[in-house]
Formats: sequence, structure tokens, C-alpha cells
Amino acid sequence: MSDKYVAYVGSYTYIGKSKGITIFDVDVEAGILEKKGEIPCNNSSFMAVSNSGKYLYSIIDEGLVSYEILPDGMLREMNKASIKGMRGNFIEIDPEDRYIFVAGYHDGKLTALRLNEDGTVGEITAGIFHKGLGTAWRKSGRPRVNCVRISPEGKFVLAADGGTDHIKIYDFNHNTGSLEQCDILRCELGSSPKRITFSNDGRFLYMVSEGMNFVAVYSYDGSGRRPVFKLLQKVPTCDKKDNSISSACSFMFSSDESHAFVSSEGDNGICIFDRDSETGLLTKRCVSPISGEFPKGICVFPDDRHICSVNNSSGTLTFFRIDYEKGMLIMSGRPVKVDEPNKCIMHKL
Repeated sequence: MSDKYVAYVGSYTYIGKSKGITIFDVDVEAGILEKKGEIPCNNSSFMAVSNSGKYLYSIIDEGLVSYEILPDGMLREMNKASIKGMRGNFIEIDPEDRYIFVAGYHDGKLTALRLNEDGTVGEITAGIFHKGLGTAWRKSGRPRVNCVRISPEGKFVLAADGGTDHIKIYDFNHNTGSLEQCDILRCELGSSPKRITFSNDGRFLYMVSEGMNFVAVYSYDGSGRRPVFKLLQKVPTCDKKDNSISSACSFMFSSDESHAFVSSEGDNGICIFDRDSETGLLTKRCVSPISGEFPKGICVFPDDRHICSVNNSSGTLTFFRIDYEKGMLIMSGRPVKVDEPNKCIMHKL
């Protein structure tokens, strides 16, 4: 019996008909989604599934909302919790499902909250407003936390600040949930870090530049009191002619991390990279159009042979078969209409 998957798509609910989270059955072989139902919540801008696979968390206007994932993939709301700040835009959950971290783009705030044993969201354990000024790339140069990640060994929390061109690094106390800044990884002025992701083996960090459209590859060593990063590579995410009108949006690996994908608005494309697992380096293969506008998110299907582009401005999900040999995306299936989608997660039941 083949594995069964569902997909959760979070959307804004300002306009249009989206209720917040749309649930789909996933046809892995065909590389398409079939609508299953909807769950109402206010402006689901980002979601994450717990490491246990039992719970889904979404950012909403009120802060965070927790759901129990039912056997058929539907959701049962458990509780809501305030982050005492403006609406967040990214979620990270620690490997033991004890804490959840929220990145705040609008107010430059990093928030940590405790997760209760029953999966509900508990009290705030840390709330830090970033300070400083950066280069005013298309937006103000004030702090904007785009992404937050826990280091592979669990000692540090990293917050990518697109407004100050910094990745700020915090010591993380697993007992209290407190954060204390201990270092800064200074990125190129104007680069505006958008996404940061560690490789599964913990040896490399990948930073996606929203301002200059490249992926920076760093080696990583977290064995000491302070983390050590070494810049190994910068590789562009779009064609030169599109660089001035584009900004990178999203980053994702294939399940075996032999390939990486970056979506970009402006040129409205997805860049495909080959990845060397030993060196961590990326080789750009191509940029393929996504037949939509503003691919805010991407989601690789469990078979690693199909990909979904989450197109916020055109209000569509578009589907492609990945031809790794030729280095291209081939459209598969009709677009699915979802008003203002932001994020897609595929979850194994």
C-alpha cells in the first residue's frame, strides 16, 4: 500500500474567497493536488508541522494557532497564542517539539514560545526586537526578521535580518527558552538575507539573498563556544537580464539534498541547482518559468520528481515535472486556484 499525503496551503484572507488554510489530497504519481477542505483562520502567512507529525502551527493575525492533525489529514483547532507583536512571517520548531520560534518581518522581532506536551502553544519565553540600520534595498533599512533557524547541534538560534544585512546568532537555553545574542554573521551590504537553511548533515549553511539574488554557501562548525562560518560560494539565482527586477523568495532541497530550488518574483521563475554532498557547493542548471506571478513558496513532492509553485499575486498553484537530466521544469496538470497563497506543506499521514 502506497503512502498517503495531504498538503496544507496557507493564504491571506484580506480579499478573495480563501478561508485561511486549504487542505488537499496529494497525488504523488501525477504531481497534482485535489482539494479536500478548508479551515478558517486569519491570514495564514506561514505554517510548520511538529517533528512528531501530530500538530500543525500557523501564523495568524492574533499570533499563532495550533491544530491537531486528524487521521484523515483534516485539522482540529486547539488554541491560539499572542506573540505580543505584529504578525510574523516564519516559524521554526526545535527538534524536541518543546519550543516554537517566530520571525517578525514587520516589527523586526524574534519571539520564542514554549510548546506544551499536548501540542498547544504556551507562554512567551523570549522576545527580542532587533536594532540597527542597513542599506535601503527597495524597502526601509530598518530591522526585518525574515527567517529563524536552530543550529544542527541545538546550541544556537539564527535569525536572518533582511533589513540590517545580518544573521544574528543567539545562545539558546533549552531549560528556560531564553535567548542571548552571542555573535553576528555579517552578510554583504544590500544582500538582504531572506532564507537560511542548514544541510541535514549539519556541515553547511545556505543563505538566500533577496536583495542581490544569490545563494551563499557557508561551511559550519558548531563544536565550540561560538559558531564558525566560512563563505565557500555565491551562485546567482536568476539570469543576469532579470536580476534588477527580481528578488529571491523561497528555498528548498530535494529529499536527498542532491538538488536545491529557489523561486524568485519579478522574473517569476524557479532556479534548479545540483548539489555536491561532500563539498556542499551548488551548480546552477537553469531557470524555468512558473506560469504565475510571485512564487512566494515552493514545495517539492515526496517523489522528488514534481514541484508545486505557490503563486501569491496570481492566486494559483502550478505544477511541474522535474527533468533533472535536461535541467528543466515541464508543466503537469492544470493550475489550481487559491486566493493569495503563501505556503504549501506536504505531510505524510
